[in-house]
Amino acid sequence: MPTFDEVLQEAGEFGPYQKRVFILLCMTGITFAFSFVGIVFLGQMPERHWCRSSEVIQISKNCSWSPEEERNFTVPRVPGHKEQFMCYMYDIDWKNGTSELSCTNPMYSFTNHSLDQLPVTPCHEGWVYEQNRTTIISQYNLVCSDAWKLDMTQSSLNLGFLIGALILGYAADRYGRKVTYLISSFGVGLSGIGAAFAPNLYVFLFFRFLQGVFGKGTWMTCYVIVTELVGSKQRRIVGIVVQMFFTLGVMIIPGIAYLIPTWQGIQLAISLPNFLFLVYYWFIPESPRWLLIRKKKDKAVRIISEIAKHNGRYLTPNYCQITVSDEEVTNPTCMDLVRTPQMRKCTVILMYAWFTSAVIYQGLVMRLGIVSGNLYTDFFISAVVELPAAVLILVSIDRIGRKLPFALSNAGAGIACLITAAIPTDVMWLKITLATLGRLGITMAFEIVYFINTELYPTPLRNFGVSICSGMCDFGGIIAPFLLFRLAEIWVELPLIIFGILGLICGGLVVLLPETMGISLPETIQDVENLARPRKAGGKKKMDNDVYQGHIKNDLRL
Repeated sequence: MPTFDEVLQEAGEFGPYQKRVFILLCMTGITFAFSFVGIVFLGQMPERHWCRSSEVIQISKNCSWSPEEERNFTVPRVPGHKEQFMCYMYDIDWKNGTSELSCTNPMYSFTNHSLDQLPVTPCHEGWVYEQNRTTIISQYNLVCSDAWKLDMTQSSLNLGFLIGALILGYAADRYGRKVTYLISSFGVGLSGIGAAFAPNLYVFLFFRFLQGVFGKGTWMTCYVIVTELVGSKQRRIVGIVVQMFFTLGVMIIPGIAYLIPTWQGIQLAISLPNFLFLVYYWFIPESPRWLLIRKKKDKAVRIISEIAKHNGRYLTPNYCQITVSDEEVTNPTCMDLVRTPQMRKCTVILMYAWFTSAVIYQGLVMRLGIVSGNLYTDFFISAVVELPAAVLILVSIDRIGRKLPFALSNAGAGIACLITAAIPTDVMWLKITLATLGRLGITMAFEIVYFINTELYPTPLRNFGVSICSGMCDFGGIIAPFLLFRLAEIWVELPLIIFGILGLICGGLVVLLPETMGISLPETIQDVENLARPRKAGGKKKMDNDVYQGHIKNDLRL
């Protein structure tokens, strides 16, 4: 009896039917990108903020001060500098000096000496914000001693990604790709609405977490359905194109944020489109590969027949007798990933590579929110540079191998970050250019790590191994905001130095991995161990892409 890949070849490996499904599911990449990078605009720092004082506000009204005059007259200054203490206020009784206050020099009533001698105290009545747009920072007062809570908003999303990969990844295997995708799409939209109307930060964080859980569900199942519906020859290209739609979403969101002046409006605009995916119930099929694994042959044959019909093909009765495997699969364990020397080396290096890719990528994206001159323009330009990454991968990995581009992209990103940190701010165009090149490098590394991961694990461990290793990606995303924003308070370029070191170390470590270009995918742990042994000249085996079926389940941003 024919295998599924033989039947799919007869029905059409990438005909009109698959192209329609492919284009529809690619839209998921756009909305997933909205959730992934949206915090840059939801949490955009106001231009200025200072302590709120009800007494100062009353004086400001009496004197008809502008917001700038109110700030300049009443906010303490750093001794010996022009900067102001935005997180402190003068600890004085304004009422006692109100009758003698001068509207042009109000502090004269309290001291005849230097203002540096006046006592100050932290803000205790909230803050005043000078801004043209509302953000979650002004909504929930995420400044001064509470500034670290902004980091939690992105970390909660990444924690959701991690939990979603475990829970919904299991659900997709147990209950089906299609139902998991539809439930996840509904969950992203609903949790997005909840976040937009959250009454306080903690409710916002909860819905942000849920958005991460369901967002990972849509992204994973979208990727799985696409790759399981096409032939082995098309699988690599459709996987990369799906990720290009993620980049398209990163390019679109600055325009949305520019047109909408409130963070609630932005949150709704990037969440509501997920409800449109519910109509896919009538346009997207269940994965026939999954149906065969679950012993649902009749449903699988009906879907394959529909694929053949729309592709202008006809399945003969012989091809309808598709093979259904009766083999029992042994459940893998974490110990299998580190039991032997080569497996242990691959696992440790790949986990570090996933972690590094997440930290540097998210760090460079969020960094634009604190150093960008024109956030919207700079964000768009830095997103555009991600598109050539896919092209560079396609022209390199099957010509010069996986390992060299993987090492160069990580090391290149690291070097770009280090040089960017060393360039003075008065040459901003050069800093932005080099940071953008770093973004290009880490984007390539982010995409290549998936291929390396799937090709270095044997078939029984491939899904499990990619899931475990890619979990470090979500862990990296959890700590990336804290690493960026807290270190930037010490020195704005310090995060770039950390990113640079991480990238250079990763570039050096991946050189230790075996090259996988032109060899068959390993079927056993012993096959992986043999990869470390020198191969005889002319002894390269042709890669069996068909073995990829059902194993391409975890996207490079899992």
